[in-house]
Amino acid sequence: MSAVRVLVVDDSLTMRNLISAALRQDPDIEVVGAAADPIEARAAIKALNPDVLTLDVEMPNMNGLEFLEKIMRLRPMPVVMVSTLTAAGTDVTLAALEIGAVDAVAKPAVARADAFGELIVKVKAAARSRVRARGDTPAAAAAPRGYVVDPSHVLAIGASTGGVEALVTVLSGFPADCPATVITQHMPASFTVSFAARLDRLCAPTVSEAREGDLLKPGHIYLAPGGVAHLELSSGPSPRCRLVATDPVNGHRPSVDVMFESVARLKRPMTGVILTGMGKDGARGLVAMRQAGARTLGQDEATCVVYGMPRAAYELGAVERQLPLHRLSPAILDLCAAPAARTPV
Repeated sequence: MSAVRVLVVDDSLTMRNLISAALRQDPDIEVVGAAADPIEARAAIKALNPDVLTLDVEMPNMNGLEFLEKIMRLRPMPVVMVSTLTAAGTDVTLAALEIGAVDAVAKPAVARADAFGELIVKVKAAARSRVRARGDTPAAAAAPRGYVVDPSHVLAIGASTGGVEALVTVLSGFPADCPATVITQHMPASFTVSFAARLDRLCAPTVSEAREGDLLKPGHIYLAPGGVAHLELSSGPSPRCRLVATDPVNGHRPSVDVMFESVARLKRPMTGVILTGMGKDGARGLVAMRQAGARTLGQDEATCVVYGMPRAAYELGAVERQLPLHRLSPAILDLCAAPAARTPV
């Protein structure tokens, strides 16, 4: 397999050198060039034809978001955003992930090449991802006619690489009275507060970062905090969110497997959904949910940015049906509806 060809775009010479040095540590990556702004980057893309772009959020002449929109409209390619950890930097990065950037890494507080711990993995995953032109993803289909939520139903969704765009698509199809929903999306600690707030603005239900002791209620969506703990649900007549600061599972904290396995222990109707993502986190937990009587869905290969987690779950027999992204919302809502309101099988 040929090396992944990467173009590094950042207005800071120091950061360009650091990113390039970090990537060159892997023999399967070739840094083919660097650019200080979008004007230089545009010329370099034409001349060098890179496989992956690393893109700074804030740059002169045109910010990273505007440049990304042009890329995704005119020449779609895998892009990994390199973000500051400020609130403004986080918000712009989340917008970039919605537009179609594959993933994001945070700029290190200390300027050392070895501080970019995840960059190599994310760049190589980006090279294998499916990138679509801006606007090619259909909007989520409408909720089923006559939908009425089952107040006892629990919905659990897991996602990773490509999950920001996927979750926005799925949740934008939910009505305000959606099923009580818990989500684990692999994301840095600094991002999940902003992501929950962004989803809350974009979607009809109430979306918040999960807190210890939150009572699950219909019309509410609870997002696992990034980096610090796993999100679990307590058993009992009134499930609550629990944040458990144990070791990473499958290399992740929060882990989709941990969340799914806790949902599988609930004595109530439940649905599990696994979306785009690298690796296999969530596959084992979704098996546990299905064995406990849950209904289960997976995003199909054609619409995944990375068909890793859904593939692993499907191959284990955890997924009843695979559906394209835009068809997942109505299918989920149908499974979570009050029994009398469900579509006959």
